[in-house]
Amino acid sequence: MSPVLSDTALIFGRYARQTLRSKVQMLFGVLMPLLYLLFFGPLLTRLPLASEGSSWQVLVPGLLLQLALFGASFCGFAIILEKQYGVVERMRVTPVSRLALLLGRVLRDTVLLTFQAGLLVLVALVMGLRAPLGGILIGFAFVAATAVALSSLSYALALKVTSPQEFGPVVNAATMPTMLLSGLMLPMALAPGWLDVLSRFMPLRHLVDGVRAAYVGDYTGTPVLYGALSAAGLAAVAAAVCTRAFRRAAA
Repeated sequence: MSPVLSDTALIFGRYARQTLRSKVQMLFGVLMPLLYLLFFGPLLTRLPLASEGSSWQVLVPGLLLQLALFGASFCGFAIILEKQYGVVERMRVTPVSRLALLLGRVLRDTVLLTFQAGLLVLVALVMGLRAPLGGILIGFAFVAATAVALSSLSYALALKVTSPQEFGPVVNAATMPTMLLSGLMLPMALAPGWLDVLSRFMPLRHLVDGVRAAYVGDYTGTPVLYGALSAAGLAAVAAAVCTRAFRRAAA
């Protein structure tokens, strides 16, 4: 096993054990999407939201990506606290790979958010969601890619700021327009033309459209293809940005 992989496994194990000891973090992270599912979902059951599929096949994919958006975007809070307590400085003087310090954290976040996405889908199935297994698995893959991208960007930002008071407003300013323009709650096809066009510049819009297409069994259409390309591109760019930030911080 290469040093980077072994170091990544070491860092992942450290943060995974912390997460397993915090049941509140595991369960409350999925609370907001569950509330939308329980209290907002039934309002949509009789509305014609899409030409094919049920309202659950429209809402649940959006909630999955909402979970990844907010869950991953605020991951950087943890590293700000670690900086304040000197944890990051102590890790830098160890022989652990600087890349592994990033990958281990991101892997933990991705596993946690995918687990929470699984809980959300299980509840949705009980409430009436019907979707093919392939579509559900594609949804999990898109959640994982989104988690990799946004948690990486969150850590890169956290390395630049000095306090949670600086971090929070920046993340809120980025996540709220992203949520509104990505059609997480309702398809952007229902929006006015100018808003629909503007939303197409949001990578998350294409991920949401891709998962919705997969949930009705359309695996080979352009929505899934554009979603996969957007997910891969966003994850690659974010990982490169965060790796550079970690290496500069360690210099």
